[in-house]
Amino acid sequence: MKNITINDFKVTSKIILKERPTTFILEAEEDEIKKELRRVRKKLGKLQDTMYAHGKYAVLVCIQGMDTAGKDSMIREVFKDFNTRGVVVHSFKVPTELERNHDYIWRHYIALPSRGKFSIFNRTHYENVLVTRVHPEYILSENLPNVNTVEDINDAFWDARFEQIKNFEKHIAENGTIIFKFFLNLSKEEQKNRLLRRLEKQEKNWKFSPGDLKERKLWDKYQECYEDAINRTSKNHAPWFTIPADDKATARYIAAKIMYDTLKQYSDIKEPELDDKIKANLELYKQELNNE
Repeated sequence: MKNITINDFKVTSKIILKERPTTFILEAEEDEIKKELRRVRKKLGKLQDTMYAHGKYAVLVCIQGMDTAGKDSMIREVFKDFNTRGVVVHSFKVPTELERNHDYIWRHYIALPSRGKFSIFNRTHYENVLVTRVHPEYILSENLPNVNTVEDINDAFWDARFEQIKNFEKHIAENGTIIFKFFLNLSKEEQKNRLLRRLEKQEKNWKFSPGDLKERKLWDKYQECYEDAINRTSKNHAPWFTIPADDKATARYIAAKIMYDTLKQYSDIKEPELDDKIKANLELYKQELNNE
């Protein structure tokens, strides 16, 4: 199977999104790709156990993409071998009344992982510069000072919001959170195929909403907003990765490998050493238990 590296997908300079691939040929059959994913995710699970014991770093995984890009199934398949105590998934929907009574980052901040744990954001704080940028009228429900009409939501507003997001990520990174941001780069043609499958297969009908078709008509606007958001906010401490998403098995393997290869670079992630006194008395503790 073709070898891949982190830098094949990491955004390190300005990108044009339509020039980023939606497919990637791993030169392997699907069964082999799935086998490699199982191998990598087991290693990720073991590494997470070590991180849990180490208790120094947290990991935040942000997953964004157009409808049908495969966010849910990626989470299910990539993190399948994690101990459930070490990973929490947050799927962010339309903000609740409680959430709207706080600033837009609040609900994401309180969902951040504690040290030693992973948090997966299925849709993220970037919805606040994506969906709201395509539909700026949604901002009005935030009841913000100096924002009374859509006309008040200008370029300066978005510039400020991007700065807030960058400051948020910089703050948590400097305090021990390792950040991965994955954009699942799906082609418009493949989205059409997946929407048709939702309509054709009865067991998938529940996933379909007429709103999906309305949002699809805004495809170009969403792509423009994604491109701008990625270019503005891909930093060394919080990089974006554009993951070719037309083939789900390939996308899952790439994301898992990026995470594992990145985390393995942290040479200080190791299980804590036993206290010398405890270590010196291990045989004594064994005898005490065996003599019960």
